[in-house]
Amino acid sequence: MSGEIPAFYDDLMLSLAEARALLLRGAQDRHCAAHTPVVATVDAGGMPSQRVMILRECDWEARRLRFHTDSRGDKVGQLAGSNKISVLIYDEPAKLQLRLTGHGQIETDSPAIDAAWRESTLFARRCYMAENAPGGISDAPTSGLPEWIEGIKPTEDQLAPARDNFAVLYVIFDRVDWLYLANRGHRRAMFRWNDAAGAWQGQWLVP
Repeated sequence: MSGEIPAFYDDLMLSLAEARALLLRGAQDRHCAAHTPVVATVDAGGMPSQRVMILRECDWEARRLRFHTDSRGDKVGQLAGSNKISVLIYDEPAKLQLRLTGHGQIETDSPAIDAAWRESTLFARRCYMAENAPGGISDAPTSGLPEWIEGIKPTEDQLAPARDNFAVLYVIFDRVDWLYLANRGHRRAMFRWNDAAGAWQGQWLVP
């Protein structure tokens, strides 16, 4: 886009459509920057807690993103205390930054969660075989996995007990902060979901 002004440059709704396209692409393309956003929660002390996560699904109509996580992890407890959540994406080639905010919810037991587990690769599911919770203290460097499974592709039978440690994090967002970087002049907009209207409402901001 160097030297070119995109169609969305001065158009709020086209800017929102570009945000939607970026999120949908991120859920499908592992080479897309939106595939690995930064997800921030709030810890018990009120401090932000950030980590990179893999975007598994974007349901734009439901305003919902899906991530996979360990049910024993810190973020699960943090969301029980405060469900506020933020997702940050920066796509350098596209010169786009998105900040989505809303609330997070953890689910561990439903047909949809069972399907998400089955659809994950064997190696991806192996992470949930860790014997102790993520973030636990260790006296030595460790993968957390039992020694007998390190470097080995597990079978479905071997993975079965790990299903108890698998959870889905849903992010339901109601605000999208949009930033496009351009030599000619940056563009920034804020989109908020209006429940009564059942639609997004946008306004330009100073970048």
